[in-house]
Amino acid sequence: MTRPGLILKLRCPDQPGIVAKISGYVAGYAANLIEFAQFTDKMSGRFFARLEIETGGLEVEVEDFIDGFGTLGRALKAEWHFRRLPYKMRTAVLVTKTDHCLNEVLWRTRLGELPIEITSVVGNRDDCRVPAEQAGLPFHRVEMDGSQKGEGFERIRSILRDEAVELVVLARFMQILPNDFCREFEGRVINIHHSFLPAFIGANPYKQAYERGVKLIGATCHYVTADLDAGPIIEQQVERVQHFHTPQDLVRLGRDCERAALARGIRYHVHDRTIIDGHRAIVFPD
Repeated sequence: MTRPGLILKLRCPDQPGIVAKISGYVAGYAANLIEFAQFTDKMSGRFFARLEIETGGLEVEVEDFIDGFGTLGRALKAEWHFRRLPYKMRTAVLVTKTDHCLNEVLWRTRLGELPIEITSVVGNRDDCRVPAEQAGLPFHRVEMDGSQKGEGFERIRSILRDEAVELVVLARFMQILPNDFCREFEGRVINIHHSFLPAFIGANPYKQAYERGVKLIGATCHYVTADLDAGPIIEQQVERVQHFHTPQDLVRLGRDCERAALARGIRYHVHDRTIIDGHRAIVFPD
């Protein structure tokens, strides 16, 4: 079981002594610093860090520790965020037809690998209703065909707000999110897609890839932005394609990549191991 503690994410202009100052602040309150991951981007002159802090031995209340950090944070000209441990992130999963990514998320959540609370599964088709309901989760069918698309997204927004959702996982949800939806949930929507994009778009990309003789197949997990499939990348997985692989084999390999990349992407996000920096994501893997 996770001990009481905090996760601190921070970014600021790079400068001498940052690590010493932050470590000194933690030590000054008798907290236990159990992880300090850092990265300095020399091209931009920016410093990024993720800390995990045990607070069982704190000499003050946790809120006082968090509030007191503000003096140091402002001196560093930093942006920072604390999260209390343990916690579970309220998460909605959006699906369409295929269920392999949904099942991966359900399985890893059941194992306790993902500290999330799945509030519901939302689908624009009924194909994933059974695995959702077998897991004891509400399944919301939202019509998205033709002129119903706008109303459908409004209903999805209503569901997410009513359920106080903190993270939205697009587990092969085959609909393009409107720009205003992306803006409202910026940094809180994760998508998974095959890594043929943009080389093989449209119908049956695996057949197209087979016909071109691709040698690598993969999947990309990324944050969703208004730029289709171009948001900051969290995780990618690849598998080598052999000459004897059929289009069906490519589909199988692609599913494996999608499941693994999505699971890791969710894990990194939920454990506050990502910091969005413009068009990319800084990731501190575990």
